[in-house]
Amino acid sequence: MDQHQTYCCAAVNLFPFFNVAGLSTTFAGMYTLKKSLGQHFLKDENICRKIVQALQVHPFKQLVEVGPGAGALTKYLLEIPGVDYKAIEVDREKVEYLLQQYPAINGKLIHQDFLQAEAPFAGSFTVIGNFPYNISSQILFKILEWRPAVEAVIGMFQKEMAQRVAAPPGSKVYGVISILIQAFYKVEYLFDVHENSFNPPPKVKSGVIRLLPVPGVFPMKSEAAFFNLVKTAFQQRRKTLRNAVKSLFDATVLQDELFNKRAEQLSVEQFAELTFRMS
Repeated sequence: MDQHQTYCCAAVNLFPFFNVAGLSTTFAGMYTLKKSLGQHFLKDENICRKIVQALQVHPFKQLVEVGPGAGALTKYLLEIPGVDYKAIEVDREKVEYLLQQYPAINGKLIHQDFLQAEAPFAGSFTVIGNFPYNISSQILFKILEWRPAVEAVIGMFQKEMAQRVAAPPGSKVYGVISILIQAFYKVEYLFDVHENSFNPPPKVKSGVIRLLPVPGVFPMKSEAAFFNLVKTAFQQRRKTLRNAVKSLFDATVLQDELFNKRAEQLSVEQFAELTFRMS
């Protein structure tokens, strides 16, 4: 399966050999970046530091890093005082490299697929990562699954995905993921990351966003009803809401003028309110 894994690594000493014509990139003989897996490493240390600075704006005691890769973020995170740190990494080669390069990570590294992982801490924790772009949506849904415990997220995504998550109602990119995340988290788009910050450069720009829990979740009939309504509404986003969600409401309810709008025109609060009128 094609994977687009984005990791952060130091520009010094880690790029002695790059085989443009081949199928892989070898870093100092310590690990292989396989082009067939679509792996791209963030080489810009200024961006790494900028991400870690954004992380530290809001205090935390427990931190999980998703996909530490070659460990340039990791080396900063391990130095934050008074923080219980863990990392989840699916790639065996990167696990071995991290253990060799950063002895302090021993006992803190979980070799597992993040999407299959249990919450790594009891109590509240913060999540940070340069997330694989091809599973961005699944990662966000995993964070929603852990929502009672996740107090903040700092994540790098493909720019298009980051913009979608942060999009307001009426935007062309406002959609299912925008609403489901914004129902529970305040989303802040922090900054762009140019493709030239990576080696090899991906074909897309990236963006870093921050998620913080909203002070109060809008009342809704149930989360299941809310998720169902939002997903159904956007399955036919060019149609009026009346046509898109007619299977979920009685005919009398559908007469409301609100249903003349399209899904992208409704706010998170309006979707939440509508759940109480579902049949």
